[in-house]
Amino acid sequence: MSSDFSTKQQIEIDPESGFCFGVVTAIKKAEEELEKGKLYCLGDIVHNGQEVNRLEKLGLQTIMGDNLQDISCSRILFRAHGEPPATYKKAKANGNEIVDATCPVVLNLQKRIREQYLQTPQAQIVIFGKRGHAEVIGLQGQTDNTAIVIEHLDEINNIDFNKDIYLFSQTTKSVDEFEKLVAAIEQRIEKEQGLNQPKKQRITFCWHDTICRQVRNRTKHLQQFALTHDRILFVGGHNSSNGHVLFSQCKEVNDDAVYVSSPQEITEQYILASKGKTIGICGATSTPKWLMQACADKLKEHLILTKV
Repeated sequence: MSSDFSTKQQIEIDPESGFCFGVVTAIKKAEEELEKGKLYCLGDIVHNGQEVNRLEKLGLQTIMGDNLQDISCSRILFRAHGEPPATYKKAKANGNEIVDATCPVVLNLQKRIREQYLQTPQAQIVIFGKRGHAEVIGLQGQTDNTAIVIEHLDEINNIDFNKDIYLFSQTTKSVDEFEKLVAAIEQRIEKEQGLNQPKKQRITFCWHDTICRQVRNRTKHLQQFALTHDRILFVGGHNSSNGHVLFSQCKEVNDDAVYVSSPQEITEQYILASKGKTIGICGATSTPKWLMQACADKLKEHLILTKV
């Protein structure tokens, strides 16, 4: 073992990566409520299996789907992603005590979509988001599940360009992709209706950039972080929408970026290929600091052992 090997210079954890404030609040609330007794969570509290396992060891019981009848008259936590109005009604009818940990940013977005839906019932509410994602399900619920969900640009054919369009975004989506979608819809409107058509006959297209500012600011920082290291180890849950968005931003500027969900996924081949290189470790808004540290510790341990 070489005595002059410095892992401090070799490996750096991004100081700005880790839980966003919405996730921090939800997990803190779960920990506090667990001290009072049995607590259920409707779906994974965060899209990170390692953190879910940690909380389940403290007593948090996760239930999937909306099978609230199985836990009647019990305390149930609504996670940061939010829930549709129908879930609140079911829980109330089931006698559940709701511990609401919905992120304030998501709550505000739900309110805006609900108000728009009630004000313009004949218009189309379009949500740029991941179909089936917990947050998106909650957002769709504000429109009685009539909102159109668009995941990719090639899905804009699902929009009726003869009706008014009000576009919102899931809070953790890519800003660049959202802007491309806005431009694509505007171009399609011009193609469908023509600039010379009387203004009063043209459809209304109103878009709202509802991407969380914490996510927006993190994207730019992560790209700068990725540029200052030879290799990037991105830590995130495999089912984390935000994780895959942020990872793609890292990959865009540093092709030597790898996505893992735990230290166990760091291969020996990766470790051997990392000798003599700087490694930057970063993660999603659903990735706990302790998990990134665990990945750093594994790298440090094995790099020291293999240093010649």
